[in-house]
Amino acid sequence: MLLGETIGVALGALRANKLRSFLTMLGVVIGVGAVIAVVALGRGAQQSVNARISALGTTLLTVNPGQIFAPGGVSSGSDRAVMRVSDAKALDSAGPAIAAVEPEMQKQLQVQYLHTNTNTTVLGTTPNYLEVRKYSIAEGKMFTAGDDKASRRVAVLGATVADNLGVPALTLVGQNVRIGGFLFEVIGVLNSKGTTGGFGNPDDQVLLPITTAQFRVFGSDRLRQIGVLAASEAEIPTAMAQIQRALRREHRLRVGVPDDFQIRSQADFLNTLGETTQIFTFLLSGIAAVSLLVGGIGIMNIMLVSVTERTREIGVRKALGATPRNILLQFLIEAVVLCLLGGVGGVIFGWLGAVALSKFGNFNTSVAPSSILLAFFFSGFVGILFGVWPARRAAGLDPIQSLRYE
Repeated sequence: MLLGETIGVALGALRANKLRSFLTMLGVVIGVGAVIAVVALGRGAQQSVNARISALGTTLLTVNPGQIFAPGGVSSGSDRAVMRVSDAKALDSAGPAIAAVEPEMQKQLQVQYLHTNTNTTVLGTTPNYLEVRKYSIAEGKMFTAGDDKASRRVAVLGATVADNLGVPALTLVGQNVRIGGFLFEVIGVLNSKGTTGGFGNPDDQVLLPITTAQFRVFGSDRLRQIGVLAASEAEIPTAMAQIQRALRREHRLRVGVPDDFQIRSQADFLNTLGETTQIFTFLLSGIAAVSLLVGGIGIMNIMLVSVTERTREIGVRKALGATPRNILLQFLIEAVVLCLLGGVGGVIFGWLGAVALSKFGNFNTSVAPSSILLAFFFSGFVGILFGVWPARRAAGLDPIQSLRYE
């Protein structure tokens, strides 16, 4: 009964100052809401990373030119080794663990159709690009090995390129477009993969037969990268070893000389990007949690003011038999209730913020139940942490001096 009476007195004190109680817990509302919204943003970004990499295929390996170091160990971003079409041909027969090899050469060029033009990424590649990179055709068809061998001027457009040219995909098939000053026939348009932050736009590209790109457009056989499909996930390490052996032999690298190329698996990308996203989430959550601590300090400040204002009330309660423990519990309950109510409001505010970011800001967000529970219990902890001092101060007041307080 005494505990119930203490709780009733604490809640009555909060109801007696509704506006002040609301403004006091507003800092907790903002703090909890900010933490939940930021964590939802980071979690959504991580899910986008996972979905995008999974869409590329779990057995995909990418081979990129490595860094070249000067004798003094100094290098720049432009000091890259050279990978050529001959390297991709060498990988075709590198071993049974390699299921497919897809070389790519790349350049930013202007694509023009009638009076409309767009600047996009032009890739010279092989017909197995769809298989290796997990794309599909929306309209028309992919170029063939015969088109590549004959260096035909045919092109397959990404979905975004067709949109930028302002022409429906079906209408573009069979039409001529000008790429880098040369006329090409559009024979197909790719299905959209959708955009993901941090990756660029996978639909903003044009595919050309690699022989056509090499001799008619780029004038070079240098590759940007080589895509390799391992026969299975279990054979990825074997495929990587076979790639390394074949390229070292092709580049005539002696024993002890480091590789001048890099082999990356999808697991590497997933781990790297996942760790980066997690670090940013923790950083932003820490910044958002500062506002929660500020809200806790505000509660402590108001509770100290409340103790001063209610000194005479405390004296009366002690004169009527209330123990210091009853007084401490009363003020501690007031602080915790303020924080918990602020936590509930913060959960609602954070969830609405995450929905708004997703709907109006085109961000991927995902509110985790664990973050809601963590923020809610942390707000209760803040109430205890910042409510103890005012409560102890109230409990330690001398009843005689309190009754004399004006």
